[in-house]
Amino acid sequence: MEYTYKYPKPSVTADCVVITNESQPKVLLIQRGNDPFKGQWAFPGGFMNMDETTEQCAIRELEEETGLVVSDLHQIGAYSKVDRDPRGRTITVAYLAIIDKPVIVHGQDDAAKAGWFPLSALPELAFDHADIMKDAIALLQTSANFKLND
Repeated sequence: MEYTYKYPKPSVTADCVVITNESQPKVLLIQRGNDPFKGQWAFPGGFMNMDETTEQCAIRELEEETGLVVSDLHQIGAYSKVDRDPRGRTITVAYLAIIDKPVIVHGQDDAAKAGWFPLSALPELAFDHADIMKDAIALLQTSANFKLND
């Protein structure tokens, strides 16, 4: 028997922030191939399937959009501003992956391009990804294994 709530349900997404552990760290971004924010840069991410966790979603979306496979993620936080996604009420859980150095990536699936950007020279980011980036940097600064050069 299916139960139906009388309350609207928000969509859930997951985003993956991948940063290199170098003297001049870089972050992996995708150029969005679809609206909203078509042509703008964002973190790899997307809508969660019903049979996966947000962490599994972040790992899957990262691979689908860039070809990069990671397994060790750290949760940055949940982002739930009412207007964060113009398509409708969407909550995202953002994750951080730290890798040694940039690897070859390709824009795939709904990502037109994928590329590495120095933390010191980021393009304008879609959605609320600038807020997520600030929180990712704060998380990095508390990591014993990561040395962020200011």
